[in-house]
Amino acid sequence: MEQKINEFFERVRNAKSIAIMGHKNPDGDSLCSVLALAHLIEKNFGISPVCLYDGNIPDALDNVPLRSRIKYFERVDMSKPFDLAIVMDYGNPVHIGGGQPILDKARFIIEIDHHRNDNNVGQLCINDDSAAATAIIVYKMMRQEGLFMDSYTADLLTLAILTDTGNFKFARSGDPLRIVADLVDSGVNIRGLIELMNNKPRKAVQLEARTAANAEFFYHGRLALATVCKKDYKYLDGRGETVLNLLGQIQGVDYVVLIKEQKPEQIGLSIRSRKKPIDHIAVALGGGGHERAAGAVVRDTLENVRARVLELFKEE
Repeated sequence: MEQKINEFFERVRNAKSIAIMGHKNPDGDSLCSVLALAHLIEKNFGISPVCLYDGNIPDALDNVPLRSRIKYFERVDMSKPFDLAIVMDYGNPVHIGGGQPILDKARFIIEIDHHRNDNNVGQLCINDDSAAATAIIVYKMMRQEGLFMDSYTADLLTLAILTDTGNFKFARSGDPLRIVADLVDSGVNIRGLIELMNNKPRKAVQLEARTAANAEFFYHGRLALATVCKKDYKYLDGRGETVLNLLGQIQGVDYVVLIKEQKPEQIGLSIRSRKKPIDHIAVALGGGGHERAAGAVVRDTLENVRARVLELFKEE
């Protein structure tokens, strides 16, 4: 890993143009890791990377530092190849979305990720599936290279770690806590950052509450299943983490599934577990993710996907 990080910074030093992107519909780790890395490169190497995304950024992330720096992919000039394209936190090539033409033309591609992935797109892969967030990899790269870190970078890295660990709930080691402790010692205000993300539209909060209240329970109450239909999906802010967290607090619930009808016959799934790994269920549905937090997008009807989910959980 140390050698790969050295090569990464050598590539950055020699690049005149850099593009950085995360996965489609970025979450806190994807968005903030992209912005943090871009800011580190700019402040330490004098190169200003182009940051881009596809899909939608949740309203709750509207106020993160340097949010205005990332551009929707259609507003980015893709006619000329970038010397260096960096794709972060993408998990699977299908999640890259509108940034794919940049990768197709780039002179060199680097990926930085904490997801397990057998289909890498990078010529240089700085991946660690034991890391709780992609931001942790960025932090370690920064420390190894001895880069200057200002308050923007520290806040972005902290936000990324907080969101991807569910405020440390999904931490599998002490790494996230030690790193955030270091960032707090540098001046990060955790309470202020959490308050900064309390920024959802009223309809989004009302939908989350209604969706949780209408959830169904199966297999002696161990599986909580909630559904967002197409007419309501536009009001859902992000992946529905509030719904997942609410249902996960119920006594006796081991698994939570949120089914989202994004489009006719395009169904998004978010799956969470308190105890056992459930990533194999996401894989069976064409997706993936972490052991206890995974998801998928399935091309089928809502009814068929619901039946498939119930069948897969029957043996759990």
